[in-house]
Amino acid sequence: MERLSRRCASCLGPESEVAEPWTVLIELLDVLCRRLHMDVAWLGQFEGDLLVLQVVSGDLDRFGIAPGMSIRRSSSLYGKILAGELPAVIPDVRADPRAAQVASATEFDMGAYAATPVVDGEGRSYGMLGCLNQQPCPSLGESDAGFLRLLAGFLSQFVIDLRQQWEMRSGVWRHIRSLLDEGGPQVYFQPVVELATGRVVGVEGLSRFPTAIQGPKDLFAAAATVGLGPELEMAAIRNALRVLPDLPLDVTLTVNASPATATGGLVDLVVGTGTPAKVAVEITEHDYIGDDRGLLLVADILRGHGTHIAVDDVGSCYSGLEQLLHLRPEVIKMDYYITHGIDVDPARRAVAAGLTRIAQEIGGRVVAEGIETVAELEAVIATGIPFGQGFLLGAPTPSITDACRGDRLPGHLGAGRRGRVA
Repeated sequence: MERLSRRCASCLGPESEVAEPWTVLIELLDVLCRRLHMDVAWLGQFEGDLLVLQVVSGDLDRFGIAPGMSIRRSSSLYGKILAGELPAVIPDVRADPRAAQVASATEFDMGAYAATPVVDGEGRSYGMLGCLNQQPCPSLGESDAGFLRLLAGFLSQFVIDLRQQWEMRSGVWRHIRSLLDEGGPQVYFQPVVELATGRVVGVEGLSRFPTAIQGPKDLFAAAATVGLGPELEMAAIRNALRVLPDLPLDVTLTVNASPATATGGLVDLVVGTGTPAKVAVEITEHDYIGDDRGLLLVADILRGHGTHIAVDDVGSCYSGLEQLLHLRPEVIKMDYYITHGIDVDPARRAVAAGLTRIAQEIGGRVVAEGIETVAELEAVIATGIPFGQGFLLGAPTPSITDACRGDRLPGHLGAGRRGRVA
């Protein structure tokens, strides 16, 4: 098995939406690991002289293996097995002179190895099913080789669908990779306004993909399914942070990050700007985070550097309230669903008032998202919410200067409130 080189990454971790047949295959590979007492099991598809690993299971870090990595047939153990030069099961790679001479065997210091071909339901060659172990496995024998072949035969009913899914995922990966290679998303900035004065107190960096058919939300979701979600988010954050030197002193920049991105290097990026206190990090994912100690630790570290923590879409679901209670954010973004129609719905006004009270108790402040009409703005102000964001107050713009400019309250409402404040 030669040094693995990264190709189409297909993330099958907890963030991915893994559908059939991927789930079944992972379970079968788990069974194979246990049956043969091996560290790692894998299924790969042939692409010319390469075997591209599609599904892997086990202690991946031990060998540096991940979905989407490729192995060259000409200098690998699986190639020797495929050519009939080695048996399907090698209990002690180091003690077998035929196996020990293969460069990858010594490079990865493998102790035991097993592999067998896989064909699809129409009898066409598909790839290889295999497993490996760091230590020799003297107990491996012909019965284990038989079990491996039995499982490979069983997989034939899945691999046609798997090939189709792999091609689809590979296409998504190439598309996201191309966007990253082009510099990542463009960033537009939408103002956050102090409703008592109309003054811009912050801007939120929003990703835009002018050349893409899909919208930002769909593209970030697609990136997550192929393991590129954090990389795409980090590219967007880097592009947003470039405007920090151009921000007015009293304006904060908000960037969006999922928990995986926040715990994957965001601290160094924000602190490395030299002005972390001018940044707010908005946690954008609503999965359960109560026991995510890594995320809570990152939030505390960022706070220690003066960075604010925000949570979005609060009020739209129970998980948003859970985030609020665990993270105790400085900024609470009230969801558009609550803002829209708040002027005609007493229940929405009650939720808004409740969030304002919660914010007061935890030392935070509420921003009402999605304000689109004067009536909604007046109702938001009446509930005691101090800050707002939405198309009525300012549409996203690529110009940071335009995003920070001027009194944002509309017409007579702005003039009237300025008079009362004065």
